[in-house]
Amino acid sequence: MAKITTASLQKMKQSGDKFTALTAYDASFASAFDAQGVEVLLIGDSLGMVLQGHNDTLPVSVQDIAYHTRCVRAGAQNALVIADMPFMSYGQVSDAINNAAELMRAGANMVKLEGGEWLLDTVKALTERGVPVCAHLGLTPQSVHLFGGFKIQGRNQQKAEQMIQDAKDLQAAGAQLLVIECIPAELAKRITQAVDIPVIGIGAGKDTDGQILVMHDVLGISTGYIPKFSKNFLKETGDIHSAIQAFRKAVRDGEFPADEHTFS
Repeated sequence: MAKITTASLQKMKQSGDKFTALTAYDASFASAFDAQGVEVLLIGDSLGMVLQGHNDTLPVSVQDIAYHTRCVRAGAQNALVIADMPFMSYGQVSDAINNAAELMRAGANMVKLEGGEWLLDTVKALTERGVPVCAHLGLTPQSVHLFGGFKIQGRNQQKAEQMIQDAKDLQAAGAQLLVIECIPAELAKRITQAVDIPVIGIGAGKDTDGQILVMHDVLGISTGYIPKFSKNFLKETGDIHSAIQAFRKAVRDGEFPADEHTFS
């Protein structure tokens, strides 16, 4: 597999080829996912839950993400590596610039930020300074306490229209990728069609350009429960490499996510 860049993903969107993304936190899994052709690896602040055992992502620090980014970078030869900007690490533009620089130095190709309209100046400032940005709309886990829990977003017509506008505005500000999480499938389709940048879905139906899942969910080893929008691919394959192959094939063939993994 050739090195994946934002330009590579843009070409896949234009040609209608679906791509895959997984969270990764260490060199060994990053190498395994990279070898199976997974296009995007995300060092998610989900590590606060799946690695550190917290109830949400808020305790994760920039130093935590930087450490795991260095680990993933060591194992990923070709995949595009995205690092999450953790809670309150980009509350001010100056903070965002300094913390994004640390993550880029750790080996990230891009940083991901959660939020809509309020982030436009930050996205512009980062891209002007050479930091590629992946935006994140819908269920943004860092705002879990504002939402009152991990709840589906965008079912209200006004909020749905605002999300579409936010996606357009984030693209105009310089965002080169967009993650949309836990929103109705029809809204996800509209957002994907409304922007030129590649859109990665999680719990957002099958019409997005790519699909991302937490690696622990794909392998059926998450503590607690596996979310409705995910699937244990290891259960039906028996080994990790085959599970990742099955995930990639299911996404490419439009078989995942199926109706049972989708919100309306």
